[in-house]
Amino acid sequence: MDLLTTLVDKGLRRELPTREEALAVLATSDDDLLDVVAAAGKVRRHWFGRRVKLNYLVNLKSGLCPEDCSYCSQRLGSTTGILKYTWLGPDEASKAAAAGLAGGAKRVCLVASGRGPTDRDVDRVSDTIRAIKDQNEGVEVCACLGLLSDGQAERLRQAGADAYNHNLNTSEATYGDITTTHTYADRVDTVHKAHAAGLSACSGLIAGMGESDEDLVDVVFSLRELDPDSVPVNFLIPVEGTPLAKEWNLTPQRCLRILAMVRFVCPDVEVRIAGGREVHLRTMQPLALHLANSVFLGDYLTTEGQAGKADLEMIADAGFEVEGTDQVTLPEHRAPDGAGCGSHESDGGCGSPGVCGSAPAAAASQARTDLVAVRRRGAGTDLAPNA
Repeated sequence: MDLLTTLVDKGLRRELPTREEALAVLATSDDDLLDVVAAAGKVRRHWFGRRVKLNYLVNLKSGLCPEDCSYCSQRLGSTTGILKYTWLGPDEASKAAAAGLAGGAKRVCLVASGRGPTDRDVDRVSDTIRAIKDQNEGVEVCACLGLLSDGQAERLRQAGADAYNHNLNTSEATYGDITTTHTYADRVDTVHKAHAAGLSACSGLIAGMGESDEDLVDVVFSLRELDPDSVPVNFLIPVEGTPLAKEWNLTPQRCLRILAMVRFVCPDVEVRIAGGREVHLRTMQPLALHLANSVFLGDYLTTEGQAGKADLEMIADAGFEVEGTDQVTLPEHRAPDGAGCGSHESDGGCGSPGVCGSAPAAAASQARTDLVAVRRRGAGTDLAPNA
């Protein structure tokens, strides 16, 4: 396909595709799917070889969130029956992180529900960051605490945080349909604060919330303009008790096309397969490794993932290798100081600037509620974590 040849050439040069080209990737047929994966795989291997970076989530504070994000099981008024607990102490959080690190994770992601941290919360998380760093040489720590106030990103950086995550989730045009208690601009502002503080910015999206192809392209182009070092791609987990519980819009094939589009738009950025891969990619997860160079190991915030051992076996069986702590994740031009997380560069990352045909409506996927299990182990419980 001329389209794929063009996209590979642009990806190797870090050149932004047109909107029409990005939309055309999402509109390709299932007959062309393996060609799309192979093309995007060339771009992935050019910048990241066959390495897969493992990340591990620690949910520091679960549930009890005052925000109304429609996709979230921790939202205001949630009836999902998830684990609910207040802040884990540094020792308990470090113990949870150690399980993921022992399983091969290179980065620990410390997440807390809520609109954003108070200054006391930042102190609390800073203590946890120091504890994890003191006990684990070479570990990367990413914080995800919601909307940041002035000065908070700098304090997290001083405590040893390497990165900060705050996802855009969906397009600006449809953001108000998903969340009403804060704005898209609020999220963009927090990513800017992370950049300004010298943190490696991490920002991504959630697919499968009923959005159009145009919405997906809009949010990914917006991400490229923000230039994060890592872009997590979440696939909606329709948890019973949330407003989007009936949104089963994704097929494995569509998930792969979305990941390919993200790779073409953000060629030299850490693209991470995040929540929902087991639910929506299912047996096609190994193909996604040809598109993304990063995954979460084990469980998610409030739902269970597949066994950590199965993740490691999948990576090896697919011909990939787990990235070590002594390896630099990002290409040299994004990590000029040799840091594992990379640093912001205005001229090359994941950012802004046409139609080979309109995208067909996505085929409805069969609801697989059997694959959605509320997390009952790990952080906040007395049971061993999955890693």
